[in-house]
Amino acid sequence: MAEVQNSPQSGELTRRFTEFVLMQAQQIALLLGQMPGPEGKPMEPNLPVAKIFVDQLDMIREKTRGNLNAEESELLTKVIAELQIAYVETGNRAATPEPKEMVAETPSEPVASSEETAPDPEKPKPEEAAEEDTGKKKYSKSYG
Repeated sequence: MAEVQNSPQSGELTRRFTEFVLMQAQQIALLLGQMPGPEGKPMEPNLPVAKIFVDQLDMIREKTRGNLNAEESELLTKVIAELQIAYVETGNRAATPEPKEMVAETPSEPVASSEETAPDPEKPKPEEAAEEDTGKKKYSKSYG
């Protein structure tokens, strides 16, 4: 079993290790879309890369087992657990599509061939159909 360092330098090493773990956690939070990106806008979650970072922290925990003091070990364990939960929650949100608002879309009209030059009088135009549904125009354009 490896010895835990008790030199004056160990306080500095603990501080640097803590900063490293927190920087990694911040990077993972950014990849999970929990923090704003460089332009201040939320980033799209990047689950595969976030998983790599979480797995790296878990590997560091395994490789340093017995070499960390209680504070370092507790911090690493807590950060990994929180990030794993955040990863699963983000994955669940990505897998479950959010309900979309009902938006009236104008169906795309096929391009008329040379044989179909006259419109079908029985078929209402999309604008007319929208007016018939509610009795009001859905939208109007103004260029003036």
